[in-house]
Amino acid sequence: MRHCFLYRYIVKKDIQGLSYSFTKREKAIPTVLSHREAKSVIDNLPGVHWLIASLLYGCGLRINEALSLRIKDLNLENYTVFVFRGKGKKDRYSLLPRSLKSKLLRQIEKVKTIHNKDLADGHGLTSLPPALHRKYGNAIKDFSWQYLFPSTTRCHHPYDGYICRHHLHESAFRKQLRKATLEANINKRVKAHTFRHSFATQLLLSGTDIRTVQELLGHTDLRTTEIYTHVIGSRFGHTVSPIDQQ
Repeated sequence: MRHCFLYRYIVKKDIQGLSYSFTKREKAIPTVLSHREAKSVIDNLPGVHWLIASLLYGCGLRINEALSLRIKDLNLENYTVFVFRGKGKKDRYSLLPRSLKSKLLRQIEKVKTIHNKDLADGHGLTSLPPALHRKYGNAIKDFSWQYLFPSTTRCHHPYDGYICRHHLHESAFRKQLRKATLEANINKRVKAHTFRHSFATQLLLSGTDIRTVQELLGHTDLRTTEIYTHVIGSRFGHTVSPIDQQ
């Protein structure tokens, strides 16, 4: 439209028959970690950051999805985790690793201690999207509504003004992840999202159906999930490199 305006009103020359098309953004193949590499990085993370990374890798969560988990989102009987309003504002369920149960129970007890202190101080509200606290009232003081990874301090809600406890900030995890990657001697650029990529590739390598992987990741389009088949090389089938032929 700006080009048409330029030619029509500035250059005083009309142009016809031009058809523009948007350039397609190249899809980069994501960086992934092997199972050994992922475990090595995770094991170098301290305290609660170990648990956050384990959920990223074990459930295929995005970092904001993991930090936004509330106590009520965990089902330790059926080993599922509920992701509320993930990317695209879609709800979904994912796997909850059985090996994390004891660590999750300990974290829940820590949250309960923090919440009980907040209640004793006359607070105890969790943070919610704008105006929802008026809809739910004091129900958001219930323990089930509390974040699994609460912030170390209380704060004023940025929109509604009430005193609440938000979840940990992503920057704290990012800082610890950089240190853990160096300590694990991993020569790759590891971000929080790398664990989600690694989750998908490990499932495909173990023979999980791609439709199941799509559902667990919350992808709307199967083509988004199919990029992981390029990562693991499954698109080459049983093709043998010439140098490996006898």
